Amino acid sequence: MPVQSFDSEFLALRELAPRLNPQALEAALTALKRLQATGTKVRADVLTVIDYTKPSTERRLWVFDLVHTRILFEELTAHGKNSGDNQAVRFSNAPNSLMSSLGAFLTGDTYIGKHGLSLRLQGLEKGVNDNCMEREIVIHAAAYISDAIARSKGRIGRSWGCPAVRPEISRRLIESVQGGTLVLAYYPDLSWLRNSKLTGLDASFGTTPIFRIGG
Repeated sequence: MPVQSFDSEFLALRELAPRLNPQALEAALTALKRLQATGTKVRADVLTVIDYTKPSTERRLWVFDLVHTRILFEELTAHGKNSGDNQAVRFSNAPNSLMSSLGAFLTGDTYIGKHGLSLRLQGLEKGVNDNCMEREIVIHAAAYISDAIARSKGRIGRSWGCPAVRPEISRRLIESVQGGTLVLAYYPDLSWLRNSKLTGLDASFGTTPIFRIGG
């Protein structure tokens, strides 16, 4: 199968997921291309994007099948309790912060913990998310995440920083993304945008990637 250009891949995925912030998608694809260019062992068939510009009551986690150009999951996901109420607005890499972290992660192996099957994440950006192993930031199921809870409470439950998902889909999602796929957690945080070496964002514009779409 021929490799799609950055522009055509972006446009195809954006058409599939019109609700996803296009800058989040650009950042994720840019990070994937940069990791591949540096020889990092990363799976090229699956890509996960978490769009924290959206409130917790909306589907804001997308898993893309890049080989067949389709969406595998479009899901609710939690943010850390100290990141905000319905909307995540604060992010941290610090242990015990109970906040979500931004940036690029690689999925690792699975284990059975207090939330059942869980998936370890490795943060790839120093000072942004590289403490996530120490913080035990993982993908896991959580009973406090559902559309019914979102409707009744005006937000879903919050985690200690983990991008937790609905129990009904957690196993299938984890098994789809485990073992070295890229997860990109996005928010237009200027400190991250100025310093990220993976997303290629230019803070003077706020969200312009190294690969300029359409030019």
